[in-house]
Amino acid sequence: MKIDLATNVDLDKDVTIAVDSSGIKVTNRGEWIHKKWRVQRGFIKMHIAVDTKTKQILAVEVTKEDVGDGKMFSKLVKGSAGIADVKKVIGDGAYDSKVNFRLASDMDIDPLIRVRKNASLKGGGCMPRKFAVVEQLGCDGWRRERGYGYRWMVESAFSCLKRTFGEFICAVKWSNIVKELLLKASIYNLFMKMNLN
Repeated sequence: MKIDLATNVDLDKDVTIAVDSSGIKVTNRGEWIHKKWRVQRGFIKMHIAVDTKTKQILAVEVTKEDVGDGKMFSKLVKGSAGIADVKKVIGDGAYDSKVNFRLASDMDIDPLIRVRKNASLKGGGCMPRKFAVVEQLGCDGWRRERGYGYRWMVESAFSCLKRTFGEFICAVKWSNIVKELLLKASIYNLFMKMNLN
């Protein structure tokens, strides 16, 4: 079964995406069983890119719990840029790296990524990140001026996904886990499309 998110997405010009990840439980057992029997079944991470205007999911990546958010930035941005005209990407501090700033800049995408509070003003060969450090550390109102607050759209998408489909998955094999999460994201996009019409 092949699941394609792009078929349910309304494409628009100059798309702004917000990226983030969230943990999905691999079982629906209660916390009491984990505590009593010391059963350690971890979770998996679902990384998504959401269009801040339509609230639709443009890209999904599923990884194990030990994969950092910053490593999935390129796949999310490239996946979104493949189906929409992405002009800006919004991300939290987990995506703060020179590699991610360079990638966005090379793709002609404005990176609105929160930098660390102790970030150095030295460029280190990455001018887009240096500009972001100067802008964010020099001005308290940069969030409002640049629209960083729209990052909540990705949090809203995760909240809706978990309230609608639950915080856990039913599949056991890895390929089926990925398909189950893609199917949930595709159905979520259908719901959002109905709300737009």
